[in-house]
Amino acid sequence: MPGPLAGLRIVEMVGLGPAPFAAMMLADAGAEVIRVHQKGQRPEIPLMNTRFDVLARGRRSIALDLRAERDHKVMLDLVARADGLMEGFRPGVMERLGLGPQLCLAANPRLVYGRMTGWGQEGPLAETAGHDLNYLGATGALAAMGPPDAPPPVPLNLVADFGGGGMLLAFGMVAALLAAKTSGTGQVVDAAMTDGASLLAAMFWGFRAGGLWSAARQANLLDGGAYFYGTYACADGKFLAVAPVERKFHQILLQKLGLDAGAFTHGADPAAWGRLRSRLAAIFLTEPRDHWAALFAGTDACVSPILDWDEAAADPHATIRSAFVTVDGVVQPAPAPRFSATPCAVAHGAAAPGAHSREILADWGLDPGRVDPYER
Repeated sequence: MPGPLAGLRIVEMVGLGPAPFAAMMLADAGAEVIRVHQKGQRPEIPLMNTRFDVLARGRRSIALDLRAERDHKVMLDLVARADGLMEGFRPGVMERLGLGPQLCLAANPRLVYGRMTGWGQEGPLAETAGHDLNYLGATGALAAMGPPDAPPPVPLNLVADFGGGGMLLAFGMVAALLAAKTSGTGQVVDAAMTDGASLLAAMFWGFRAGGLWSAARQANLLDGGAYFYGTYACADGKFLAVAPVERKFHQILLQKLGLDAGAFTHGADPAAWGRLRSRLAAIFLTEPRDHWAALFAGTDACVSPILDWDEAAADPHATIRSAFVTVDGVVQPAPAPRFSATPCAVAHGAAAPGAHSREILADWGLDPGRVDPYER
């Protein structure tokens, strides 16, 4: 069955990281997304366009030389037939290619033109290079992470790149596509990773304004300050996630460990959190991780094992939910979220650049002879 976005046609300018992630989400949900590879451009990451390029799954590819008049006209004809276009270049790159929003919207007034950058399309940093760590560092969120006696940690590039960037662009595209369906008028979606990463921290901005969040690191409820919201090492060198934030769940934790509720005061005495964390740490170090996982299994104590990559893919809960799929021999996360009437699926793995050039033109009502056949 087709996904919920079936019938939409999206042109994706091939890039790195969050923009391909957003395009992957749309393709997973059933949109026809074609990838435009620039002819002769060498991949910046060795695994790009191979079966290991999970972010490129589910889309066909056309290879064009966008600086050549013939291929530039092909591109504009594709844009004229598309519902959306997505690009993740620095500001001005698409304009220099003669494919900026003004020209594309002139060719197709209902087009949704999605732009993915780190800093946004304007401002003093707009033209500056950066990566997830730079963007997250500009939001205040990174400064709130980690222990107080060390620099903020380097998290995986999930927050700014993929949460604040890719998911924000995917949401923006769908919102603008819905608006275009009603009004018949397209628009530009300016998705900046700094904006998105800041948006993800909205709750904490509220906590700060209400006096419930300290500027000190690891001194708050959800930053590792509370002994009942943190990670603990076990006897075998593996780890537990311990997170009974609600008092009723905290009570279960104490009952299972045989601890005195009068001594473990939950949120009533934050000054005692460090001492109580040390007591819990000593307890969890006495047994291996899976001992504790078995002890708390089936309870609401909010204690769970921290799994590695292989364990996560093989976990019984993930297995029952089919949370991972294997495409071209590569284990990877399944499309999400789930739709009851229009389920999503991964059509295929990453396509080689230009693998479908003539096929795409034929399917989109254009003369396939306008592009050279794919050359391996």
